[in-house]
Amino acid sequence: MFDVGELGTILGIWAHPDDEAYLSGGIMAMAAARGQRVVCVTATCGELAGSAAERRRELDRCLGVLGVREHHWLDYPDGGCAGVPVAEAVGKLAALIGEVRPDTVLTFGPDGNTGHTDHRTVAVWAADAFDQAAPAGARLLQSVVGERWARRWAPLNDGLNVFYPGYPVVVPDGDLAIDLVLDPNTTELKVRALAAQRSQTAALIGAMGRERYAEWVADEAFVERGRGPR
Repeated sequence: MFDVGELGTILGIWAHPDDEAYLSGGIMAMAAARGQRVVCVTATCGELAGSAAERRRELDRCLGVLGVREHHWLDYPDGGCAGVPVAEAVGKLAALIGEVRPDTVLTFGPDGNTGHTDHRTVAVWAADAFDQAAPAGARLLQSVVGERWARRWAPLNDGLNVFYPGYPVVVPDGDLAIDLVLDPNTTELKVRALAAQRSQTAALIGAMGRERYAEWVADEAFVERGRGPR
């Protein structure tokens, strides 16, 4: 049985607006509702998929729906994370980790979930920063695609081109540290949060229908990564 309270203070580190809601929106909402500290970091404004100003506003609205009050932008270029000096990005994240002192860091795994280069780059930054600065006992949880979800939604995902060629990397459900299917109320809150990022989700919700879209986003899966060498 999943107990969000065990995650303590949560720091999410993501690449683009909407990554945080798709991959951890339910967890963030549940934790915030319990009064846990939840902090979100976004590397880029996602300006390749819309106006940077509008995407900033949309993310503000999304996080407001989830009850998340602390957010940081890294202000790196969308699609250009791989060109950012690694030491610079890791230094920024290590400083934030040192400031927040999270019990749990949520981010991408090495595959970036979808295979997106920005996702995979942010995964490296987050892991390196965690190894440098996370307090003793902290957990690094990496978002993955579980086999149950992948099997159920494979035809839809193929049609939507959600994943880059060769992805997703599917993880057996038995290997998941978190294998969460959100309850209906939390799912509805997550859908509302995603709908607040209208430029990215309105057409998809309209095409799928809100009920099917809610089923599609109701799973959140993470594996645990151990602390690397210091």
